[in-house]
Amino acid sequence: MPVNLSAPDPASLLPVPGVELGVAAAGIKKPGRRDVLVITLPHDAEVVGVFTQNRFCAAPVTVCKEHLHSAAGIRALLVNTGNANAGTGEDGLRRARETCAAVAENLNLKPEQVLPFSTGVILEPLPHDKIIAALPAAFADLKPTNWAAAAEAIMTTDIVAKATSRRAALNGVDFTVTGIAKGSGMIHPNMATMLSFVATDAPVSCEALEAMLRHAVNKSFNCITVDGDTSTNDACILIATGANPAQPAAPVIMDAGDSRFDSLQSVITEVMIQLAQAIVRDGEGATKFMEVRVEGGKDEAECKQVAYAIARSPLVKTAFFASDPNLGRILAAIGYAGIADLDVERIRLWLGNVLVAENGGRAASYQEAEGARVMAAAEIAVRVDLARGNVVATVWTCDFSYDYVKINAEYRT
Repeated sequence: MPVNLSAPDPASLLPVPGVELGVAAAGIKKPGRRDVLVITLPHDAEVVGVFTQNRFCAAPVTVCKEHLHSAAGIRALLVNTGNANAGTGEDGLRRARETCAAVAENLNLKPEQVLPFSTGVILEPLPHDKIIAALPAAFADLKPTNWAAAAEAIMTTDIVAKATSRRAALNGVDFTVTGIAKGSGMIHPNMATMLSFVATDAPVSCEALEAMLRHAVNKSFNCITVDGDTSTNDACILIATGANPAQPAAPVIMDAGDSRFDSLQSVITEVMIQLAQAIVRDGEGATKFMEVRVEGGKDEAECKQVAYAIARSPLVKTAFFASDPNLGRILAAIGYAGIADLDVERIRLWLGNVLVAENGGRAASYQEAEGARVMAAAEIAVRVDLARGNVVATVWTCDFSYDYVKINAEYRT
């Protein structure tokens, strides 16, 4: 079961003025499962996104990038689960475009005003006819309060839906930030996460929104790993509708020089961090949630490099699953992380508040019983001091259990 994670209370998910969501069952993989989501946006909404850097990116990723660059103005998003439409070549692109055209026809839009997203099994043709047939039901279900249903509709191997909301007070006016995400396995983002959609009713320019997204993603989705595999379909979309009814004529946040910029960016980042951590807590078969903090680095890149070496090591992850303080595995990961001039004599390692290693070896004060005590908990902190500078980076990960192998071995059956 997920580590200290439960499904969100639908009442806690705040509607974002201008955004409506509708779900439907297309039967893509399982009969009767609600596996199609449509999101509609007002005509002047700003939409930005980041996508997987996997060179074998899925057809919808390619189409999304094309449509975002078309300057047509994004008015709708279409998401399906059960099929990734990845590794499908030109036929996959055609099918993705046909689903966009179907949404556009129903909403009186241009096809390039629709962004498609898919998640599920790779290397299989997208059943676009099923998706198109389900669209009328999704349109009929459109409502601003459908965030919880939307979070459930985009799940694949997830056990728990992932969604959260916050208020952002900007010059005395409350604006809303609400987001959903899906992800459980094939998690090692190199831009964003598996699928995530975050919206606010604040008025933000495209350039400022892009800057907020990059910052938030770097602090959230680019700081998690479950299994070290970067998906073909990763996408994170940030939407600003500017449709707050309490301040309909609010001036647009143009750049970081606006006094409201930092406050809104902070709230968006907070939402994305919670969603990113929820993905790790729901990692396939996860029983432990681990925070890996690397401090004393020369720059963020090397701190993350060391943190990820620890966080994605199968040997480290299986030791945590077993609550086995075989902590030499962490030292080995630090050593092979790729920092050529690392001085191992200066490195210190803590497990929780227990000093484990210093001066190139086991700390004189360390007792294995103390390490075992920390590792028995469901949430565990690992801290490394590189003693090379003042920069800090944090990565979140989970353990590898028997269930991880079972879930992935049976994924297509």
